[in-house]
Parts: sequence; structure tokens; C-alpha cells
Amino acid sequence: MTLRIAAGLLATLAAPSVLAQERAPLPPALAWSGPSERWIAKPGDPWITPAERAGFAETPSYAETRAWLDRLVAASPLLTLESFGTTPEGRDLYYVRASKGGGNKPVVLIQAGIHSGEIDGKDAGLMLLRDIGLRGKADLLDAVDLVFVPIYNADGHEQTSPYNRPNQRGPNNPGLRSTVQNINLNRDYAKADAPETQAMLRLLNRLDPILYIDMHVSDGFDHGYDVTYTFAGWGRHVQSQAITRWLNGSFTQGVDAFVKRMGHKPHFYPSAIDERDLSKGLRVAAEGPRYSTGYGDFARIPTVLVEMHCLKPYRQRVLGAYALMEGALRHAGRDAAALRAAIDADRAARPKTLAVRWERDETPQAWVKFTGMALERYRSPASGEEEVRYVARTQPLTLPIIGQKPVASVTLPQAWWVPASASAVIARLDLHGIRYDRIDAPRTLDLDMVRLAEPKLGPASEQRVMVAGSFTHERRRETLAAGSVRVPYDQPKGLLAAALLEAEAPDSFLAWGFFPGMLQKSGGMERYASAPMAEAMLARDPALRTAFETRLAADPDFAADGAARLAWFIERSPYRDDRYLLYPIGRELRPLP
Repeated sequence: MTLRIAAGLLATLAAPSVLAQERAPLPPALAWSGPSERWIAKPGDPWITPAERAGFAETPSYAETRAWLDRLVAASPLLTLESFGTTPEGRDLYYVRASKGGGNKPVVLIQAGIHSGEIDGKDAGLMLLRDIGLRGKADLLDAVDLVFVPIYNADGHEQTSPYNRPNQRGPNNPGLRSTVQNINLNRDYAKADAPETQAMLRLLNRLDPILYIDMHVSDGFDHGYDVTYTFAGWGRHVQSQAITRWLNGSFTQGVDAFVKRMGHKPHFYPSAIDERDLSKGLRVAAEGPRYSTGYGDFARIPTVLVEMHCLKPYRQRVLGAYALMEGALRHAGRDAAALRAAIDADRAARPKTLAVRWERDETPQAWVKFTGMALERYRSPASGEEEVRYVARTQPLTLPIIGQKPVASVTLPQAWWVPASASAVIARLDLHGIRYDRIDAPRTLDLDMVRLAEPKLGPASEQRVMVAGSFTHERRRETLAAGSVRVPYDQPKGLLAAALLEAEAPDSFLAWGFFPGMLQKSGGMERYASAPMAEAMLARDPALRTAFETRLAADPDFAADGAARLAWFIERSPYRDDRYLLYPIGRELRPLP
């Protein structure tokens, strides 16, 4: 009996290790072949990339990638390699620049591995750089320079596991989505906490790219497209109107045509309202500057987020990524003048208001023809509910596009005043390239100030605790110390400044918890002083007495709490903490017409 019990216990203890070997089965993949396959180097080729050599089963490590690129750069006069930052674990952040020289050509900046488990762009970029540098595609550099960042999240890239991306068909050794500090770099553009983000923002300011491409791999439902992409641009959600017209028109038409010629199926990135019932439609939403695409929209940088489809084989995805990047380079060079004009138009625009809260608009913005994947439904003995099972057959659909409508906005001021004490915010302004003027002596100003009411602390998000609540505005005379800065709205990045400095904006410095001190009430009063003061206030102010008695009658808990009762009087006295819940960034309003 004892031996049987021991054997059973050992079997139970062993079960988790057996389960750990279980790999999630993926839906069947459609057979694919296309002209882009000619880009693959043959076995034995001296310039075969590590991924090609592995048959696209694996992606090379950080060290292997760097060694291969160092060798390629040494072999081609068109290529140079430069560092632009360092990760928390001390890895070099670097890019390869492909250029024919000859003046200040516009730059197309392409980054891979912001989510390092989604690494298709890196392996595609190595192939493309090889073909530009050594194999006849130097014409891509006639009108533009390419700056390619192969591994943005370099520390996360090295945390490989076959279990990192359960919904993704290859490679076998993907890295992590977030950094080793557990920061999602594609949620960090606005607050810029990660060293990697800070390095990228400096690079963006230095290069001022004419086009910024951010390479990803999707999650989500199965469908018939292998190359999808998006930008912050559908109707009322758009901040950069001229840039978005170019992206929706010229970019989409030019790049899609090239990608299709290479045998791939491009489409605007589909995000489903209900992945189990596509008839409800695809959704689009306003994007804040925490995201690469939202950041580009506010900063007036044409930005495209590419989502290779996770359920397509890695070989097909890498070739599709190559096609997208080559098509984007070719088209940006061909239409650079129109793109530059769109950028200039948006940087000159000064909208008077900023939408700060959005809600779903059930009226479709459009209807689109969409290639879905056929599925069948069954009841799962594991979940006990109805599940879907994809089958290897496409299905034509016509779906509504469901967007959002703005439900709250703010009128933008002439300038914002940031106190010298908010050093972390001023440092972020520098990172974002937002212009300001610093005062060298104290200055007293009449400003519009925002006070937070009913503050709510959100869960931890990207190493911060977000702050929400309702807001009230009040006019105040404020004295700002030497070293405080005035941020004018009238500048090319004025709208980005608004998204960061306006208290109500969803990605503001207030929302991201940059001012925890405003949530803490300072000072206090001993009861031997506060009680007689409160008694005197009751005796001389009948209206105050009425308000107090009304509160007592309405709130039994308050009535039974002596400290709360005395605090009620302190809040109505000159001893109250006048800066409690006051957002310290002031708004300089526009003169009345």
C-alpha cells in the first residue's frame, strides 16, 4: 500500500513536466508559393543569412546577427553601422544605414523587434540589406537612405523560448514581447521610461525620417492575408490629416501593388470587434502617443505599423516583410516630394481643440470586402463552451468598419508652464524635441490650472500606476521659480505637447503618474486647535452651519467620525492644503478676441 501511494505521488509530481512539453496546436496553413521566393539564397551561398541557412526554422541570436551584419558592412561601401544607445543589460542598440551618399536625402527608418518575439522584420531586413549592398538593388537608394534597426528590444530578444509566442507559426526560438524591465516599448513612446525608448526618440529627432516603419507580427484571428499594416488614420481619429491622406492613398496603392506582384496578399490590419463573430465588424480607434503609430500621428511623422500574420509560416512571413519594406522604400523615393509636402502641411497646422475622450460609434464608417477563413463551431470538453476551429479554406465576407466618436475635448492654450520642480517632465520634453523657453528669474502669472477630483488609481501598467478622475479648471495667480519653462503651442510639435501636457488627455504626464505628490495632502492641525476653530466657524456662519448639518444628516459614517468632521472644517479654512490634487502644469490662455 505504501509503495502504491508513493508511486501515485511521484506520478502526480511528474505530471506538470509532462504538460510542459505540450505544444498548442495551430490551425492549418494554406499552401503558398510566390515570386518573392527568388530572393532566398541557395545553400552554400557565402552571403546566406542565418535564418535562410536554418530553413527559416530559427532566427539568429543577437551576437550572430551582429557578426553577420559586421561582415556585410565591411564588404559593401553602401553600408555603415552606428550605435544609438544601450539597453539595461548593456547591449548595444545599433542601426545599419544604406546610402549612396551625395547630400541630405530623406530617410526611411525601419525598426524590427520592438516586440522581439515578432522578429520577421529582422530576418527580412538582413536579406534586403544584402541585396542592396551586394546584389543589384542599390537603385533603392537613388532618392532615399535606409536606416534599419534590426533588434530594437535587444535584451528581450535573448530571452528565447519555444513557448514565448504560442499563437505564432515559427520561428522556434522567439524572444519576449516586453523588455527585461517588463516595459512594452510600443506603449512607452509618450512617457519614455525605457532606455531603449529614450534612445529611439533621440534617433527620431536626429534623423527626422520621411517614413517610419515599425515591424510586428499579429495576434488574433485567422484570415486570408499575410501582410497587413496600419497607421493612425481613419476619419475623425486623425491628427495628421495630410500625412494620412498620403498613407491612405499613395502609400497604400503603391506598396500594395508591389507586394501583390511578389505573391503576397496585403490588407489594412484587421482588428475584430468579436474574433468569434466577424459579422460584428472590424474596429478602428483613436490612438494616443503611447503607440508608435499614435506618436507619429501627433509628432507629424508618417508612421506605418506592419503586422505580419502570426498563423502564416515563418518563411512566407519573412518574404512578405521583405516585400513590404522594398515596396515602401521604392514608393517613398518615387513620391518623396508629395510626402514631404504632406509633412510640412501638418507641421504648419494648429488645430484649436484636442479630443480627449472617445466612445464607440455604432454607425459604420465604411464597408469592406474581406477574405476571412472558414471555420466550424464545436463544444469543447475543456472549456465547456462553444469554440471555433479554422479549416484551410478562405471565405469572402463584407464587413462594417466600426470607429469611435469624440465625446470630450479641450480648447488648447497659447502655452503651458512647467515648474522647474517637474524635472522629469522637462527631460521628456527634451527627448521628444518639443521646444520651450526657460526663465532665469521667478515670474508671477495668471494661469488656468486644473484640479483633479475623485482621483482613481489604476492597476500597474508599464512600471507606472495610472491616474484618472474628473477635472475642474480654476484661475490662479502662480509664481514660478527660476528654471521653469514655457512651452508654446505654436510649434511643429505643438499637438504632441498638448497630448502630453493637457491634464485630461489619456496619455498625459498626469495620466501616467508623473505627479504622485499632488495626490498627497500635506500639513495638518492638532485637534486642540481645529476643534475650537470649527466651533467658531459654526457660530459666525449660518450658511456653513446649514451645510454641515445637511452633511451630518445625509452621511451617518461622517457624523460618527470626529476626525472627518474636523477635516471638513479645515478644508473650508485658510489652513487647507490649497495644492492638494492641483495639477502643477499651468495653461496660458489665448487673449480674448
